[in-house]
Amino acid sequence: MNRFQRDTAVEPLGGGRFSARIDPGWWIVRGPNGGYVAAILLRALRAAVADPARLPRSFTVHFTSPPSEGPAELATTLERVGRTVTTATARLEQGGKLRALALAAFGTPRHGPDFAHLVRPEVTPPERATPLASNVPIPMRERYECRAVFAAPGASAPEAVTGGWIRLREGPRVVEPELLAAYTDSWPPSIFSQVPPGTLSSGVPTVDLTVHFRAPWPAAEDADDFALIVFRSRLARDGFVEEDGEVWTRGGLLLAQSRQLALVG
Repeated sequence: MNRFQRDTAVEPLGGGRFSARIDPGWWIVRGPNGGYVAAILLRALRAAVADPARLPRSFTVHFTSPPSEGPAELATTLERVGRTVTTATARLEQGGKLRALALAAFGTPRHGPDFAHLVRPEVTPPERATPLASNVPIPMRERYECRAVFAAPGASAPEAVTGGWIRLREGPRVVEPELLAAYTDSWPPSIFSQVPPGTLSSGVPTVDLTVHFRAPWPAAEDADDFALIVFRSRLARDGFVEEDGEVWTRGGLLLAQSRQLALVG
């Protein structure tokens, strides 16, 4: 078990409820990283579904208030268990305060048409990419090994795109759905490439995050390897910005797609 697994662990309390602990090692500006909180929720939901054949397919989290360090409780509900799809919800609470609300769909593989028009971007391999630098001490940055391949935060870029290679700094490295969810909210936001440094001093807190899981990490690829994450923003308005994300293996398999809405200003 690595640190990510320990810090996102949940313990059953009975009746669909679980306990967890919010660890300060995943802090960013005002509290824990949203991807880390999402991972805890997803782990509780997977435990509640308790069917390894039903893989997470769609997972949405609304972040209602920043969690604090310490104990938390999760309440899960299996809203509907169908023939091939289970719909479930989860609430993460601390001291009676709602911190996050999640809705997820789990499903078995189905027969249908297969096509893929998305192609992994051609980028510098991780061995030659530049380590991601930060002028601000952020505990979460110590949890990941990151190599930038797109515009650096604060750079004047022609479009709001960012990302690079990422993997857990501490092994053993196991690429679970929870880690993929965390990856989708693990990089400096792409809007940072469109504004002068220090403009968004309050950070870019996530309002909601949706992840679509497209494939598990393939057995043919080394789980110790980096994944490539790419994020793009196309519209910022009224103090909100959207960001679309992709998570790829080095071999070109799309693992997950994401979209989030965040506050800016």
